[in-house]
Formats: sequence, C-alpha cells, structure tokens
Amino acid sequence: MGAVLLTGCSMAPGGHIDYSAETEAVPLDGLVDIQPITPALVATYRETVSQARPMSPELRERLENYEYLVGPGDVLSIIVYDHPELTIPAGGERSAAEAGHEVRRDGTIFYPYIGRVQVAGRSLGQIRDDLARRLSAYITEPQIDVRMAAFNSKKVYISGAVENPGTLPITSVPMTLVDALSQVGGAQENANWHEVILTRNGQEERLSLYALLRQGDHRQNRLLRDGDVVHVPSAENQSVAVMGQVGRPGNMMLGNERLSLTDAIARAGGVNEATAEPSGIFVIRGHDAGSEKLATVYQLDISNATAFTMGSDFQLQPQDVVYVTTAPLARWNRVISLLLPSLVLPGNVAESATDVSNL
Repeated sequence: MGAVLLTGCSMAPGGHIDYSAETEAVPLDGLVDIQPITPALVATYRETVSQARPMSPELRERLENYEYLVGPGDVLSIIVYDHPELTIPAGGERSAAEAGHEVRRDGTIFYPYIGRVQVAGRSLGQIRDDLARRLSAYITEPQIDVRMAAFNSKKVYISGAVENPGTLPITSVPMTLVDALSQVGGAQENANWHEVILTRNGQEERLSLYALLRQGDHRQNRLLRDGDVVHVPSAENQSVAVMGQVGRPGNMMLGNERLSLTDAIARAGGVNEATAEPSGIFVIRGHDAGSEKLATVYQLDISNATAFTMGSDFQLQPQDVVYVTTAPLARWNRVISLLLPSLVLPGNVAESATDVSNL
C-alpha cells in the first residue's frame, strides 16, 4: 500500500520522491527479476529472432495431401455422360449452383434411380465411385463426373485491421494464413504484424505475420480449417515509454519495425551525460497476469561506451519502460518499487518523475 500511495506523489514531472520506512521494506527480490544486459543475454536474443526458414514438414505434408471433403450446404454438379436425363441442365438462366444438388443437413443428396446418397465427409472421387457403382445396376458402365458447384459448408473468419474483414469459404484449393489475408486485401497500415491471433476450437495461437512475410519464417504459416478465426489486432498499443535522464522523455510508437534499446535512447535525444548514472539504464518489462513476478528489469551499464553495441541487439517489446536514472543500482531498487504499480500503461509511467537525484 505504501508503494501505491507514494506512486501518486511521483507522478508530477520533476516531483521529489520521498522514501518512508515502509517503502524501504518493499521485498523487491520477490517482485522482479533483475538481469544485466550481457553478451551472453544478447546472444540468446539473437537466437530467438526469426530468420528465413522453410515451412515445417507437417505443413508441407498437409498441403500435398489436402483433399476437400463435402459438407452440408455444398452444391454438387453431377454429369452422367450419354444420359442427359440424369444430368440437370443449367440452361441459360440457371447457374450450376442453382441447378446442382444441394447437400442436405443430414449429409445426403437425392439422385434418380438410386435415391438418397450419403456424401458429407467424403471426397469428390469417393462420391463419384459410389454413384458409378450404384448406377451400374441400371446403366452399363456409367461414366460420371462430380464437381463442386458451390462451397458453402466450411468457412474461416477474418477480423481486425484488414482491408475487407469477413468470411471466406474453404474450397478445394488449400487455404493458408497468407492466402486468407491476401483474399481480404491484406493487413492495414496500422495492423500489428507481430501478433496475429488464430483461434481454433477455443484455443488461441499467436503468430507473427512480420516474421512470415518480412523475415521469411514459413514456420509461422498455418493451413486453415473450418471454423478458424483469424484476428489481426491494431498496433495502437505498440509503444514503449522512455523516461529519466534523456533529451526528450515520453511515449514512443514502435509500429511493426521493432526498436533496439540503443535506437530508442537515440530517438529520445540521447542520454544526459551530465546527470545520468552510467550503470543506470534500465528496461522494465512487465509480466503477464498470473505470473509470480511483476516484471523483469534489464540493466545496461554504459561505463564503457562500447556497451551500446549490446543495446543495439537488445530488442524492445511493446509496453516496455526504458528508464535512465541518476541513481546507482542499490538505490534504483527503491525507485522501481514506486514505478511497478504503473507498469500497466507506459503512457502513465512516462508522466512520472524524470529526476531521482534527490534520493
């Protein structure tokens, strides 16, 4: 409670932070993980960055073996050669979809001579063979062709920041995530390419369209199924807060091009060399709800200017807070105990005190 109350005092720009005995006792080690930005940490980050990779063997196999299965609502066009009485002509006024055989709710169609035929859950080849077998009792060696006149039974749903959100029918041509987004006009300029959400059977999977299209990581692609929902969120919340001893503290939009720690500090006007503590560059990254820790704090020590090269490889994530302080690490522990309650919205944190020299 003490930390929360004191946060209110720290919200005025340039406000003085006063520490009480209660604040001193905040168990910081139980709230956050503190990690220095080292060559080893940067090397780990490089390994996690998406690179050009081919599609997975599982996806390739599914695409190669893909076969559309008929479902209720689909319309079949059935032709029996040399027997026009068994082929409903479309004529000049009726399309193939209007003249064809619609699959009923129970998965059947009615066909002359042989009555009801179960077609749902079967491929066109299986339906053709079944019709030929059953019609052979009435026709010698029937030559039959079965085609799809309308795809109505299977759909995927595309929503969010795309040009033409809506439903797309699944057809005899396999539809991947990239195919679906192309059919709706692609993602808009304000779309978040880094976190496209695919919902399947109530389970969410987050995919990176940026890694797929910009970096060639085809492991991010998926073969879509009936009932899938693809949501492309906007990039409105893709921002970081840069505050403390920098030239221009405030919020910084990330967009779809991720920024490094060094880039963010440079865009904020650089570090104030007269007041900043060389070991006091911190990145506060909040954890998801339910985590035992509130945040991870990454520390960059630029006592040696070459350390900025490590900052160039440290990629910032949305909602990160970059803080350049005048306080050494031991006293920074107190500062973060005041900032933690504001981690939810970087916009709020960016309005906090930018000077902790009075510690």
